[in-house]
Amino acid sequence: MEDIKKGRVTPNWIDDLQENEVFVFGSNLAGMHGGGAARVAHRRFGAIMGKGVGMQGRSYAIPTMQGGTETIRPYVDDFIAYAKEHPELTFLVTPIGCGIAGFEPEDIAPLFKEACNISNIWLPESFWKELD
Repeated sequence: MEDIKKGRVTPNWIDDLQENEVFVFGSNLAGMHGGGAARVAHRRFGAIMGKGVGMQGRSYAIPTMQGGTETIRPYVDDFIAYAKEHPELTFLVTPIGCGIAGFEPEDIAPLFKEACNISNIWLPESFWKELD
């Protein structure tokens, strides 16, 4: 896994982004970005109140508050497809679902298995550990 990872670890805290970087965060379907990484996305990276899914500003929302991991998987799959279509961008995935939504990395990381081989998707260290 170390060869696949090759430094693609999302920083623990993101204050600003390089020109080609996108902040990927966990949201709710209503797009109420009031806490955690969603709040950072709204305040700093253009997340739009009322929009809970997809690309917005310099951020990408993946809903995590609507049920179990089976309800999150389609949104992760859509995100991975979007990242594949935009190789010019680097997607910095935060530990989505592992804050307010109440999941653990071992719950969410497997949803990103396909992302391991996509060079413009960076994952949190906690997800890489689960995927190793």
